[in-house]
Amino acid sequence: MFNSSQFTPKYFLLTGLPGLEALYPWLIFPFCSIYLVALVGNTLILAVIKKNSSLHQPMHLFLAMLACAELGVSASTLPTVLGIFLFGTNEICFEACLLQMFSIHSFSIMESGVLLAMSVDRFVAIYNPLRYTAILTLPRIAGTGAALGLKSVMLMLPLPFLLKRLPFCGHNILSHSYCLHSDLIQLPCADTRLNSILGLCIVTSTFGLDSLLIIISYVLILYTVLGITSGEEQRKALNTCVSHICAVLVYYVPMISVALVHRFMKHTGPAVRLLLANVYLLVPPVLNPIIYSVRAKQIRQGLIRLFLQRK
Repeated sequence: MFNSSQFTPKYFLLTGLPGLEALYPWLIFPFCSIYLVALVGNTLILAVIKKNSSLHQPMHLFLAMLACAELGVSASTLPTVLGIFLFGTNEICFEACLLQMFSIHSFSIMESGVLLAMSVDRFVAIYNPLRYTAILTLPRIAGTGAALGLKSVMLMLPLPFLLKRLPFCGHNILSHSYCLHSDLIQLPCADTRLNSILGLCIVTSTFGLDSLLIIISYVLILYTVLGITSGEEQRKALNTCVSHICAVLVYYVPMISVALVHRFMKHTGPAVRLLLANVYLLVPPVLNPIIYSVRAKQIRQGLIRLFLQRK
C-alpha cells in the first residue's frame, strides 16, 4: 500500500463520526439535504443576479462572489463526505487529498475576503451614498474579485508542494471527513515547522486580518449612522447591513466554536469535534442563500420571477 522508497502513502484514510457508524443510514438524508440546499440555493442566487440587470449593483455582485466561493467549498467537501456516509468509502489517494485540501482552503480564504469586501461596500453605501456607484464601479468590483481569487490561490499554492516533499512513514489516518492542512501536517515523520509557520501566517493574514477589518468597518458604519439626525434614516441605514452581519456571524461563529472546542474541550468525544468541523464548512453555504432570499427584497422578487417564468 505504501511507496517504501519515499514513505509516501498511496491513500489516506478519512474518518467519519467514530462511534456513530450505526447511525450513518439516518445521517444520509440530513447530509444530502444540506448539500442539496447549499448547491441549489447558491446556484439560484447566481442565476437571479445574472438574469436581472437591475441586480448588477455592487452589493449584489459581491453576493454573487460569495455564492461562487460557497459553491466551491461545498463541491470540494461533497465527494468524500457523501462517500463515507453513503457508500462507506473512506479512502482518498494522496494527490486527490492534496487537491481537496487546496480547494477547501482556497475557497474558504476567498469567502472571508468577499465578506470583508461586502463590509467595505456597506460602509461606502452609508458614508457616501451619492457617490456609491461612482466609487464602486464595475471594473473595480471585477478587479476586487480577481484579486481575491488570485490571493487565495497564491497563498495556498506552496502548501501542497511542501507536504509532498515530506516523508509520512506509513502514517495515513486523517481525523476528518475531508483533507485539511492542519490535519495533514500531523502525520509526517519529519520536521514540519516550515509548514506550520506558513499555515499560521496564512490564517493570520486572511481570517485574522479580515475579521479585524470587518470589525473596524462596522465601527465606522456605526459612527456614520450615529451622525445621521433622522431616526428613520438611521434605521434604514442599519437595516441594509443586517443580511451581511448575519452572513459574517454564520461564517465566523462556527469557526471560532471549532477552535474553542479543540483548544479547551479536548475531553469531548471525537464525534462531537468532527460534527462541529462539518458544521463549520457546511452551514454558511446553506444559510447565506436563505438569509439573502428572505432579507433582500430584490433577490426574493427575482427568485419569484425566475420560478414563474419556468412554470
